[in-house]
Amino acid sequence: MAEADSPAAPPAPPLASSRRVYRHRLPTRIWHWVNAVTLLVMLMSGLMIFNAHPRLYWGQYGANPDRAWFAIGSTADTGYVRFGETRIETTGVLGRWTDAKGREQTWAFPGWATIPTSYDLAAGRRWHLFFAWVLSIGLTLYMLWSLIGGHLRRDLHIRRAEWSPRHIWTDIKDHARLRFPRGEAAARYGILQKLSYIGVIFVLLPLMIFTGLTMSPGMGTAWPWLLDLFGGRQSARSIHFIAAWLLVAFFLVHIAMVVLAGPLNELRSMIGGWFTLPPEKEHEA
Repeated sequence: MAEADSPAAPPAPPLASSRRVYRHRLPTRIWHWVNAVTLLVMLMSGLMIFNAHPRLYWGQYGANPDRAWFAIGSTADTGYVRFGETRIETTGVLGRWTDAKGREQTWAFPGWATIPTSYDLAAGRRWHLFFAWVLSIGLTLYMLWSLIGGHLRRDLHIRRAEWSPRHIWTDIKDHARLRFPRGEAAARYGILQKLSYIGVIFVLLPLMIFTGLTMSPGMGTAWPWLLDLFGGRQSARSIHFIAAWLLVAFFLVHIAMVVLAGPLNELRSMIGGWFTLPPEKEHEA
């Protein structure tokens, strides 16, 4: 998740024709790459945990005889995904698939998508819980740095004019047409970027952490208000699953935007901090 920071850095290296700005400070770059690895490991280990019971419910309770709102399963010869009453055949992908040795398996998610690659619930939980601590500590430190260091105020704060429906609609149209900002504007966030980053950092990631805590019986005893807040342990599990896939959707859109905007320039800025401003166009279409 790329974060843009206000220029305040060591002198830029000399350039012949292009202008560079110091876009990403060190805490942003560290958090970005640590978070990328952490979320990937947590997703893959989470899919292994989900394989132990690939069904989701609302409320306090849920077991095999109960009706699930979402399920991945198999019959004697097919795999399927079910949303409510809608069933989609997924043989070969989910529910029933063939592993690298040619053996047919009936886990919900295939081995290439999970950590570990063979079924091991205990190992999946160990991976997941270790990186959950990495996520929680990293997010807490990054939030504090964003607040104290002024990153939130300078770069993510949504100003009054940006809430204008016309302004938002213009940003939506520009993204749909793949018209990316140029010049000085390229170093700043648009309204859609601000909303998406704020949503991920201050809503989705904390939601993942607190729903994960709610699923722990020990935390349910220590903090019973979590069960009330999320409507029960099974509801928390459903919300956790939905939030995880919203993060996946954000990641896919983020990668697509990086590729379309110029991957080398974007990657350089997230590794070394310096971003080359795209030159202004003389005539806009």
